Amino acid sequence: MNNAGVGGWPARRAQMTPDRTAFVFEGRAVTYAEVHTRTTKLAARLREAGVRPGDRVAYLGPNHPALAETMFATHLLGGIFVPLNFRLAAPEIAYMLGDCDPAVLIHAPECAEVVGALPDAPPLLVSDYETFLAEGDPAPIDVRVGLDDIALILYTSGTTGRPKGAMLSHANLVWNTYNMLIGVDVTSEEMTLISAPLFHVAALNQTLLPTFAKGGCSVIMPAWEVDGCYDLIEKHGITWMFGVTTMFAAFARSPRWATADLSSLRNLMSGGAPIPPALIRVYQERGLVFCQGYGLTETAPGATFLEAGQSVRKVGSAGVPVFFADVRVVRPDLTDAAVGERGEVLVQGPNVSPGYWQNPTATAAAFADGDWLRSGDIGAFDAEGHLYIVDRVKDMFISGGENVYPAEVEGVLFEHPAVAEVAVVGVPDETWGEVGRAFVVIGAAVTAEELREFLDGRLARYKIPRYFDLVDELPRTGSGKIQKARLRDRPLDS
Repeated sequence: MNNAGVGGWPARRAQMTPDRTAFVFEGRAVTYAEVHTRTTKLAARLREAGVRPGDRVAYLGPNHPALAETMFATHLLGGIFVPLNFRLAAPEIAYMLGDCDPAVLIHAPECAEVVGALPDAPPLLVSDYETFLAEGDPAPIDVRVGLDDIALILYTSGTTGRPKGAMLSHANLVWNTYNMLIGVDVTSEEMTLISAPLFHVAALNQTLLPTFAKGGCSVIMPAWEVDGCYDLIEKHGITWMFGVTTMFAAFARSPRWATADLSSLRNLMSGGAPIPPALIRVYQERGLVFCQGYGLTETAPGATFLEAGQSVRKVGSAGVPVFFADVRVVRPDLTDAAVGERGEVLVQGPNVSPGYWQNPTATAAAFADGDWLRSGDIGAFDAEGHLYIVDRVKDMFISGGENVYPAEVEGVLFEHPAVAEVAVVGVPDETWGEVGRAFVVIGAAVTAEELREFLDGRLARYKIPRYFDLVDELPRTGSGKIQKARLRDRPLDS
């Protein structure tokens, strides 16, 4: 087989375990043999439509096996797969399509209105996926694909400015899969719940691809929903799942939390942003293994991981560098920070992106000391080499000459029993330069003054927010990250 990339995986899996279930979606099971056949037929249709090595194929829609099949089919042809955030508006989608210039856009029926509003559609639009696929030739496709060829373009969440298209090669995906198989002990019996959006790097690369490579089963949810998650855990004996803070917080607040049978869960994994230690302990007290990792879209995404054996002793840590990568914490002059000293996190390894699609300026700015990726995150190593992520560089603010890290304040506020979610930002102040403003979603009655009193004695006075806004919800990106830029822009009387 000439295909050394991810496009060859369905054929290899079908040869090894044809009758095992690869995907479960809304009660329908698909075997590895079926995935191979469907992927090959889809690739044949895409080739008939003119897709050649290096061409982009975009996908727009909620979680569905069709997203994975489209990715594999694109990679069979040596094409570049571009999964798009289906929650975005037409102008936002149009910008990404204009940037990557795909030959084909495959979209789910739910996205027909957005696609119809696009000013310039790609040459081929596929809305009836099953009909399009069914007419394909199942004969083997043999296109030479190398590990250094680009596999994905993933658009960053765009919390500030226009999103950039982070390129990931087949080698990036393969090495990230190696790292996950080493760090998580993924087995062929895995029942992995895919509940985070698959257009995001964590759900796609951290859970679905390692499970597929190992021959396990991915149970795919169309979208995150608390009761649906409980139902699938019970029905399928889910062993592994990934989530972000808002998902895990909502899951633990459910009335079903205390009595549900969660004994099948071997590993809960989080990433994307620091998880409050108080929330992690809620899961640990329930007897569940909760492992936090750290990474970025540009690191495919795993850079560090906290293995299960250390999850209690090192609660709150993002773990140590993954097996095939190196991580540094540096000062502004790029010298290595001392143990416990905060600095910017840099990552180097075969999992690191070669850069941004058609954006050499952004690519050059993203790297320091040659091939060390600048994360834009602030972290510190402890004496045993475990990384603790403090905050984003851009989220830190200075109040009265003192650095304030919002993630630290958020972690303490989250310990209050009435706090369901929280985000802290810095806002201008005539006396102190900047002060904190906390946006708090509450799950029980509480006043701003009570929250301020709760922090008094737990944090230095300059870290305690001047303003507290009790809100119904926090603005988020499609991947679940809080859009702090939108919070900073809110007038103080809102």
